[in-house]
Amino acid sequence: MGLVQKLDDVGKPAWIALMVVSFILFWPAGIAVLFYLIGSGRMRCWKRGHAGRWHMPEAEGARDTLRRWSGHGRYQTSGNVAFDEYREETLRRLEDEQKEFFEFLDRLRKSKDQAEFDQFMAERARRTPSAATDTAA
Repeated sequence: MGLVQKLDDVGKPAWIALMVVSFILFWPAGIAVLFYLIGSGRMRCWKRGHAGRWHMPEAEGARDTLRRWSGHGRYQTSGNVAFDEYREETLRRLEDEQKEFFEFLDRLRKSKDQAEFDQFMAERARRTPSAATDTAA
């Protein structure tokens, strides 16, 4: 197995590490590695938003769904009324759950902030009488 195959098996981090080490040891070698990565398509995600060699094919469905968005607040119909109704209901339910979750996070942040503020005020109240007695003495 050649060096290129070994680096491909590890993925982008190995190629990036090789490029950085090449720049450190001998900068023309780093430039050569950089041009090789760009020219071979190993860093394809850097150009025009393509997924590159290590993209996740299971995410393609989500991209297709986004492409089908009509821009009018609704998806284009799939041609199957039952599926379209199911999709609309599921999206509505997910949006409601997301809204509830964000409200929960807001309440959680507020209660945490309140607890920290109460702790600060309690520490300040404990500190204030002792500071007053120190200055009086």
